Amino acid sequence: MIRRVFAIAGAEMLILRRNWWLVMATGIMVAFALALTFAGSSPTGTLGVDMLTVSVSSMTTLAVYLAPLLALMMAFDTIAGERDRGTLGLLLTYPAGRGEILMGKFLAHVGALGIATGIGLGSAGVVAALAGGAGADSVIALIRLIVTATLLGAVFVVLGYALSALAKSPAAAAGLAAGLWLVFVVLFDLGLLGAVVMDGGGVFTQKIFPWIMVANPADAFRVWNIAASDGVAMASGMGGAAQMLPVWAAPVSLLLWPVLGFGLARAAFKRVEP
Repeated sequence: MIRRVFAIAGAEMLILRRNWWLVMATGIMVAFALALTFAGSSPTGTLGVDMLTVSVSSMTTLAVYLAPLLALMMAFDTIAGERDRGTLGLLLTYPAGRGEILMGKFLAHVGALGIATGIGLGSAGVVAALAGGAGADSVIALIRLIVTATLLGAVFVVLGYALSALAKSPAAAAGLAAGLWLVFVVLFDLGLLGAVVMDGGGVFTQKIFPWIMVANPADAFRVWNIAASDGVAMASGMGGAAQMLPVWAAPVSLLLWPVLGFGLARAAFKRVEP
C-alpha cells in the first residue's frame, strides 16, 4: 500500500514540475511575502518589536488568503480533469484503491505547497531578520507560520478533491473552488462581523462567536499563530480574539479539517464513474 501511494505521489509531483506549478506557486509566495515584509516594516519602532515579528504578522494575513487559493488551484482539476481528458478509467485500472490514489495525489500536492510556502515565507523572514533583527520568539513564530500555512493548504487540497469529484466538468470544479474560497476566507468573517455588531457585546459575542470563528480553518490558522506568540498578537491587533479560546481549540480545528476533508473527498470519489 505504502509503495503504491508513494509511486502515485512521485508521478503527480513530476506532473506538477512539468506544468511549472511548483515554480509558479513558489514565485507567487516569494513575491507577495517580500512585498508585505517591506510594506509592513514601519510599525516596528512604535510597537517595540523586531522586524521579523512584524513580518510574521503580515505574512499570516497573506497566508490565510494565498495558501487556500494555491491549494484549490492545484486540487480542483484532480478528478474532474482526469475524467474530462478520458484518463480516469486508465488511472482506476492501476493496482491501487481510490483512497490510495487520493492519498498519493494529496502527498504530492501538499509537498509542493509546503516547498512553495517554506521558500516563500522563509526567504521573506530571512530578509526581515537581516534588515531589522530577530529574536528567538520571532524565529519560532516564523517556523510555526510555515508549518501551519502548509496545514491550512492541506485542508483546501482535500476540499478541492471533494469538489472535483462532485463537479461535472473542470470548469464547474473551478467555479465551485472559487466559491469555496470566497465563503471560507472572505464571506464567513463578514457574516460573523455583522452578527457581532448586531449582538452588541452580548452572549453571542462573548460565548458563541469565538467557537464559530475557530470552526473555520482559515480563522483557526489565524488564531493559532496569534495566540502562540505575544509579539505577533501585539503586531496584529487580534490578541483579544485569541484570548477568548483555550489554547488547544485552534490546533484541534486545523488538525481535524484535513482528516474530515479527506473522508469527504474519498466518499465523493467512490461515486465517480470513469
